[in-house]
Formats: sequence, C-alpha cells, structure tokens
Amino acid sequence: MTETKFEMYKFKPFIIEAVKKLGFYEPTEIQERLIPTVLKGDSAIGQSQTGTGKTHSFVLPILQKVDPTKQEVQAVITAPTRELANQIYHEILKVTEHCLPGEQISTRCYIGGTDKVRAIEKLKTQPHVVVGTPGRINDLAKEGALLVYTASTLVVDEADLMLDMGFIEDVDQIGARMPEKLQMLVFSATIPEKLKPFLKKYMENPKYIHIEPKKLAAENIEHLLIPSRHRDKKSIVFDALNIFNPYLAIVFTNTKKMADEVADAMSARGLKVGRIHGDLSPRERKKMMKQINDLEFQYIIATDLAARGIDIQGISHVINYELPSDLDFYVHRVGRTARAGNSGVALTIYDIADEDALNKLEKLGIEFKTIDIQKGELVDIGDRNKRRKRQKQQDEVDEKAKTLVKKPKKVKPGYKKKMQYEMDKIKKRQNRLKKK
Repeated sequence: MTETKFEMYKFKPFIIEAVKKLGFYEPTEIQERLIPTVLKGDSAIGQSQTGTGKTHSFVLPILQKVDPTKQEVQAVITAPTRELANQIYHEILKVTEHCLPGEQISTRCYIGGTDKVRAIEKLKTQPHVVVGTPGRINDLAKEGALLVYTASTLVVDEADLMLDMGFIEDVDQIGARMPEKLQMLVFSATIPEKLKPFLKKYMENPKYIHIEPKKLAAENIEHLLIPSRHRDKKSIVFDALNIFNPYLAIVFTNTKKMADEVADAMSARGLKVGRIHGDLSPRERKKMMKQINDLEFQYIIATDLAARGIDIQGISHVINYELPSDLDFYVHRVGRTARAGNSGVALTIYDIADEDALNKLEKLGIEFKTIDIQKGELVDIGDRNKRRKRQKQQDEVDEKAKTLVKKPKKVKPGYKKKMQYEMDKIKKRQNRLKKK
C-alpha cells in the first residue's frame, strides 16, 4: 500500500490504514494546521469554506486520543442538522472499522426523530464518541442517561448555523456539564457578533485558524444570470430545468413557504420534484434523503438548510430562485455543485432590486454571464451593466466639459445657454477624437 503524509502525525495503525483506504495522501491546509492543535489538547476556532477536509481535521486526532480501555464518553461532536450529524457519524465509522479486536472504539449518533427510550436503554454502556444534534444530546444528558462529564473534547460544527437555528443554548447546557478544562473545537463559515459571548465563555485564547478561500467559489462553476423582467419566475425555472436537463438540480428559495410554492408549481407542470426544508417531519426528511440518494428525483427544491447541513452527491446545476439576503449563502449554495473535480452551473434569477448584491458578489471575484431564454434556448445577452456604464461615461464627459468651460466672474444674462453651448462644443470635439 502507498505511503501517506499523514504518517508524520504518528497516528495509530488503524487510522493510517483508514486514511490509505480513503485515498488521503496529503493533508489539506485546515488539516495541516488543526491536527497538531487537537492532538495537543488546545481549543481552536476553524473558519473555512465547504470541501476543505474540515471533518477529518477533528475526527482523526479525536480518535487518536480515545482510550478504548475506558468505557466512558471521551468526545462529544454536535452538528445543527440530523443529516450533518449522520454524515460525521458515518465518516467516523469508516475510520473505526479498521480498529483491531479488543481495541474497538464505540461511536453513537443521537438525533431527533429517533426512539429516545431505546437510546436510553442502550446507554447502560457509554460510547467513547458521541455525535448528534444538540437538542437530543442535551435531552439524554439531562435524563442522566448520557454521561458527558467524562468527555474532555466538545466539537461545535457549523456554529453560525447553530446560532441561526436556535441551538446554541442546548450546546451551552451540554458544555456546562463537561469538565472545566475543556477542549472546544468550533467550526463556522462566519463568526457573527452574537456568537462571540458563547465562544468567550468556553474558550481562553483559542487558536484561530482561518483558511482563506482560494477563490470565493470553485473555478469550474459557470455563474449565469437571467433577468426576471416582471415575468413569472416559476416559468423561468421550469424552462431552465428543461433546457439544462440536469443530472441533478437543486433550486434554492429563501423561505419554506416559497420552496413549497415552487415545488407545487413544478409538480403541476409535470416534473417529479423532491423538497427539503425545516417543516418536513423527521420521517419525511429521512425518506426524502433516501429517495434523493437513490436518484429518484432529478430536481430538488430546497431552503438554505440544504446548502449547509446536507451533502447531496452529483448535483450538476444550482438555481437561485432568489438571491439569499446573506451573501455568504450564495457561496454555500453554489458550492453544492462542481465537487470532486466536476464542473457545474449556477443560475440566478434576478431583478433590479438585486443589483447591489450582484455588484458585491462581483467585487468578491464572481464572474457572471447574463443570459436569457429565447425560443427554448439559452442566449447570451451581453453585459447587464452596459447601459449604466454608457451613462457613467456620459456623466464623466459632462463633468470634464464643465471644468473646461471658464465661469465668468460676473454672471451675465444668457450665461447658462452660453455655458451649455461651450460644453456641447467640447463634448463634440472629444467624441470626434474618440472615433479617430
């Protein structure tokens, strides 16, 4: 079996075997910077975009530190959504399946929507590693069934999303039951002001690791814009989906209500669509994710929950039915496509009110191409700013002409007319020179 650079961390043989099986040769930037910190037992805040190898940056060193001879909880990993908790849990299992007999590390996943009584019964034996949603972990801890006071590491994944979804209080209550000298690892795409008091409470001089995005969005994403021009946006989405004929497309809306409206409109037009938003019951969500993973749907309508909390494989196209109010979410949304070296398309339907947001995204390095749908085809309609640029150039010429016309000391009758005449002469001269 080939060598791997992960051997420099002196990981146990089962971790090295797992890393090789997973095909990891070289640590990513966040792994390189975070793994030694976690192994030392220091607290850290990691800020990085999707797809940087964040999960293994804490999973591998946490598993290295677990003592399998002590049947007690040694690490608690919290995630804001059931799907994300499940993903982390399965990534851990891919590593721990390589443990030698007698040295097995037990991991359990606790999420809402599962049988709580059964979970409590099984907790007669405490797991080494706990993964789950904050509400369910906190419930089990309050019942006295899950003994988190023995754990020395607490992971808070997607902390800003935790804050948005109202779970920070549960995480706080879990942390309060843990040792005073606690290693806390917090991961967040952004660090909102409202999150800072919580971080300050548990973390003293944490190591701050900010991985600058190489580019705001993956290079192999084509960013398309389509003006709504007072047309029915649902019809635009339907036409775009038909033209794209995607392997798998996800259409993002800002609210659950709008997600349902768009999904109903697509269904009424004969498309079989899946939907993902916070109003689905746990059973519905589980069933929907299974259907999506089994490729039963070619189209998914979703809120931003799916941009951050869920990893859906094979998305070829992303459509923004509306731009998110928080522009960070634009990056999370389009980051669902063009993964693992594949290319992708991100289409945004916009109107005049979105101009400021689009300008901000352009300043951050997103290059948009403006298109429209004509006779069932996508047609390039050129730079959306051309009219504004023309006006700006005209204003600059006017301003320059004004400065070149000397204002008389005493204003005589007909002064304004004369000044305009002089300006027009200068503008004509400048335009002639431009044409030459």
